Amino acid sequence: MNTKPPKLYEQVKTYLLEGIAAGRWTEGGKIPSEFELMETLGASRMTVHRALREMSADGLLLRVQGVGTFVQPRAPRATLLEVYDIAEDIQARGHTHRAEVLRLEALRADVALATEFRLSPRGRIFYSEIVHYENDDAVQLEERFVSPDFAPGYLKQDFTAITTNRYLQSIAPPMEVEHIIHAITPDAHIQARLNVGVHEPCLRLLRRTWAESGPATRSVLTHPGSRYSLGSRYRPANWSPKPG
Repeated sequence: MNTKPPKLYEQVKTYLLEGIAAGRWTEGGKIPSEFELMETLGASRMTVHRALREMSADGLLLRVQGVGTFVQPRAPRATLLEVYDIAEDIQARGHTHRAEVLRLEALRADVALATEFRLSPRGRIFYSEIVHYENDDAVQLEERFVSPDFAPGYLKQDFTAITTNRYLQSIAPPMEVEHIIHAITPDAHIQARLNVGVHEPCLRLLRRTWAESGPATRSVLTHPGSRYSLGSRYRPANWSPKPG
């Protein structure tokens, strides 16, 4: 059976991918210039340029005009199915976490919130707005509504010293969790909070939790798409190894 050999630009991509996988060029490291690749691989400039352009479009390489081409650092990935603590997630990568508390107050719930949290009309609900940083980069805008019945001491906490998640988990782990994720274009508020441009795609995670007493929290977690990602790996509950 005859198979066509890979096109020249695909051979260049394979060479680079194998080098990255082998650790020849690490994340954030500079790869050889177009001229060096041409010399090493015996390829034309057009061939090398196409390979680099496609790998850049795929998010594998970062090209900086006048400086060179670098292996694109992978965006940190947080688990999607579990209720994770962002500070622990960041610190596990050897990075520094800090939080900036923008708002921490009691509000009067509108009709939608009152219905969702089973409050009386215009009932009191707690609200916090916090920006989380990984080193010096803003990686999450956390906007959270909390039931006063579930966490009566919420407004007295220092959320620069302890995350909201860690505090709420210390009261009681959730009995039920709902996660909904979608991509958004940031509005002016998010652009200012996360220091992103109008064309930066963001990931938004809506998380709702329930305790024995009923609805506990409603959180909107927004992340810059180029700095953070969400994912998970798990084994389905009904999985079992095949006999033999």
